[in-house]
Amino acid sequence: MLEKNIDLNGKTILITGAAGFIGANLCRKILEEFENVLIVGIDNLNDYYDVSLKEYRLEQIRQMQRQASVSGEFVFFKGNLADKEFVETIFGEHEPEIVVNLAAQAGVRYSIANPDAYIEANVLGFYNVLEACRYSYGEGRRGVEHLIYASSSSVYGSNEKIPYSTDDKVDHPVSLYAATKKSNELFAHAYSKLYGIPSTGLRFFTVYGPAGRPDMAYFGFTDKLVKNEKIKIFNYGNCKRDFTYIDDIVKGIVEVIQRSPLANEDGVKYIIYNIGNNRPENLLDFVEILKEELKKAKVLSKDYDLKEHMELVGMQPGDVEVTYADIEKLEKDFGFKPSTSLKEGLGEFARWYKEYRKR
Repeated sequence: MLEKNIDLNGKTILITGAAGFIGANLCRKILEEFENVLIVGIDNLNDYYDVSLKEYRLEQIRQMQRQASVSGEFVFFKGNLADKEFVETIFGEHEPEIVVNLAAQAGVRYSIANPDAYIEANVLGFYNVLEACRYSYGEGRRGVEHLIYASSSSVYGSNEKIPYSTDDKVDHPVSLYAATKKSNELFAHAYSKLYGIPSTGLRFFTVYGPAGRPDMAYFGFTDKLVKNEKIKIFNYGNCKRDFTYIDDIVKGIVEVIQRSPLANEDGVKYIIYNIGNNRPENLLDFVEILKEELKKAKVLSKDYDLKEHMELVGMQPGDVEVTYADIEKLEKDFGFKPSTSLKEGLGEFARWYKEYRKR
């Protein structure tokens, strides 16, 4: 197991995508666990999905900050990472020691119809962050001690070898979204090699939980089911996903942040990890568990007939049949493995959903 080489107490931590699902939960976790931190949050609050949900997440962070038990501080800036001057200003004023880049345009299917959004956010935005990290060193400044950035299981494309390993070649993406995430990994490696930026890429596998993204299947299915609308099950139900609960993801990120990568055999401080549940679930089983948890939470009635509300359809462009994470490297280096079962996680989501609807 790797030793911790970064003490987060008292650090200035820049988190992009701070109003996003993973970003907001990470902000709360760091405020909860560490003392005297300054979290600088950035998000452009775009309308890819309901902005009120992003505002809700930000308010949760602010409520935590108002508690006397929290010694850290959270400051938020609305802005676009594609705006280089904005990024340079944030780095110049706050000089973050840790950078966690979670801001991105997400969604495989959306990238087919809206490619410009992905080039702007995922390519240009990440480039601007890398450039700011590059110029953070010198003139008596310690600079960025660790850059952590979000990649995706989508980079594995139609790879037939499972479980997916970070040692596998990922040269054949099947969506623009996946291609932009692979480009992030390549950019990060180049900047780590050229400018000594210690960087860690995290390939996330289907993250879910309370206050998650409405475009994800579990959330979208729930919205439709409560309206008595039909849900579409792609590939006729023959899909498997490595669903990973949000608390597990955030715990993993915090462990990673505290261990900046050592130089590899090429002398580059660069590494990539999978973070997934290492237990792919059949989509039909997933929907059945979701239904039962929604009934327990009284979101759906006890006599709700799921079969009447399901339609089995073919595979959508850009989708893959299976996502399955090999997390051996994650376990070895951090002693960490996601532990939340699908039933537990969907139960938490169902209870949250009931309360959120009341708002």
